[in-house]
Amino acid sequence: MAENTEVTLDDLLGELAQPEEVDKIELVAIIGAGVMGQGIAQTISSSGIDVLMIEKTIENVDLAKEHLIRNMEYEISRWAMTKSELKSIMSRIQWSLDITEVREADFIIEAVEESFEQKKQIFSVLDRVATPDTILVSNTSTLSLTKIAESTKRPEKIIGMHFLNPVPKVSLVEVVKALETSDDTVARTKAFAKKIGKKPIEVYEYPGFVTTRVIVPYLNEAMYVLLEGIASAEDIEVAMKLGYNLQTGPLELADNIGLDELLHWMQELWNALGEPRYRPCPILRQKVRDKKLGKKCGEGFFKYDEDGNKITVED
Repeated sequence: MAENTEVTLDDLLGELAQPEEVDKIELVAIIGAGVMGQGIAQTISSSGIDVLMIEKTIENVDLAKEHLIRNMEYEISRWAMTKSELKSIMSRIQWSLDITEVREADFIIEAVEESFEQKKQIFSVLDRVATPDTILVSNTSTLSLTKIAESTKRPEKIIGMHFLNPVPKVSLVEVVKALETSDDTVARTKAFAKKIGKKPIEVYEYPGFVTTRVIVPYLNEAMYVLLEGIASAEDIEVAMKLGYNLQTGPLELADNIGLDELLHWMQELWNALGEPRYRPCPILRQKVRDKKLGKKCGEGFFKYDEDGNKITVED
């Protein structure tokens, strides 16, 4: 008599309902409390996970706390967050100047500036301090994870998580696999991304990955349009937002990223790929020389108030 292999609807629904296996993650350490580090910390804390923020000086810690609270207070004023949520998020974020405290972390995310030497030094220290099973993550947008991994003895546990700014509002994260990153590390990192409310896309290491490589020529070309006097900055914004149904125009988006950060991306891509579309527009270099770095300092291609809102001509 043939074996009954009938699959019922209940069986099928039961299989579909099985949750994806996720590591028990209680503490995530973040190295660097700049704009990206703050956004990553807020996102992780919002999901109920404790965060340990590591910075170099107490002055940096105080500035980061102030900036993070101010951003969330602005969200409260817009009815996008409550005061109790702010208190809950901040209560789960601890601050320290001692990098050795990351030894208790289940995940460690490096979010310092795009300096290969600095990242390499940090990963060398983390490799010695962290437990052998801990995954070491970099938020780099352009640098080689494979080369960064060479400073450690655990290349199979080195991976990239490229978050986009503002981290709490952008649902995407690029999970970047280096040459020796293991499949287990990729799976655990993607599960962690989902746990904190992000949609992970898996990409292989290549200069610029997906988002940076695609967005840079778009922003660069908008700057050339401005430089050549074809249209004003405001009209370029209106053209791209209304013409292509975009929420943010290219020049304000550049200001959001940070013009110094964007210039660094372009230089890295220009050096790595040698293609003219990545060669930084002279107007971008001028803005950075003049310290007009975008929204974070109140002026870039546009001017912004203390809450980061663009000041229009009418204002």
